[in-house]
Amino acid sequence: MLIDTYGRVATDLRVSLTDRCNLRCTYCMPEEGLQWLAKPDLLTDDEIVRLVDIAVRMLGIEEVRFTGGEPLLRPGLVGIVERVAALRPRPQMSLTTNGIGLGRTATALKAAGLDRVNVSLDTLRPDVFKTLTRRDRHKDVLEGLRAAREAGLTPVKVNSVLMPGLNADEAPDLLAWAVEHDYELRFIEQMPLDAQHGWKREGMVTAGDILASLRTRFELTPEGADARGSAPAERWLVNGGPHRVGVIASVTRPFCAACDRTRLTADGQIRTCLFATEETDLRAALRSDAPDEEIARIWRLAMWGKKAGAGLDDPSFVQPDRPMSAIGG
Repeated sequence: MLIDTYGRVATDLRVSLTDRCNLRCTYCMPEEGLQWLAKPDLLTDDEIVRLVDIAVRMLGIEEVRFTGGEPLLRPGLVGIVERVAALRPRPQMSLTTNGIGLGRTATALKAAGLDRVNVSLDTLRPDVFKTLTRRDRHKDVLEGLRAAREAGLTPVKVNSVLMPGLNADEAPDLLAWAVEHDYELRFIEQMPLDAQHGWKREGMVTAGDILASLRTRFELTPEGADARGSAPAERWLVNGGPHRVGVIASVTRPFCAACDRTRLTADGQIRTCLFATEETDLRAALRSDAPDEEIARIWRLAMWGKKAGAGLDDPSFVQPDRPMSAIGG
């Protein structure tokens, strides 16, 4: 079990498979990209599977989310999914992706055992997409979403970040589109995880702004805390249901008290929080032939020291040195 001093138990593992990405989203990284991790620093496929096995067999992990960077850029992704699906107990598996490569991989991922996907899409306007991501790939994301739905990687969740002056007015249109195509839309407040450290709390599009905008066209009925559980998104029924919309308000409505996550970076570091400034090295233990029991002990100790909250409301908050692309969403 991965328990901390506040009584929270981590049952959800986020695994970053690569720090690389084929987009350059303005809220994540600079246009020229970043200094990527050297290949020897990355966990191998065997090392990833071994760590996930330890997590589900010895530490109580029930859900595994593969992230990046962009996880579809990982050459061995389908094989990793297939091997994790064979673990006992078998964890639920999902993937967070920008969707560009889903058109050609969705069927194979479903056959390998992947349960569902989260796809990032911030706008319905191709010109705004190009401005936000610095790439002209909007239609590829839409094709990837269709492929995921047709392959049965459902529910297909769509993650959207709204930015002032770019797409802040699109919330109602995005929700209407998601309802039409049977996607579950989730808005995410912009978080201080950009490589340029340009995030400013002032002027950000907040959960309150998003809900006010949505209510100009839709009736929203809250599902409530019982339905939410430890999920990061507060959810509302749209016009009485069955469709839902979620808002992940990491900045203005933090949910740290219910957090059930542990995070593994692409280079084998344990992070207790997306906003953590400290990491615990598992790669060194792996490569020094430590037994599973020792790796589990290191992991437990790391999670025992998890802080009460992310500290975003603290004036002394220090943004993590690693951008989101390097630690997984």
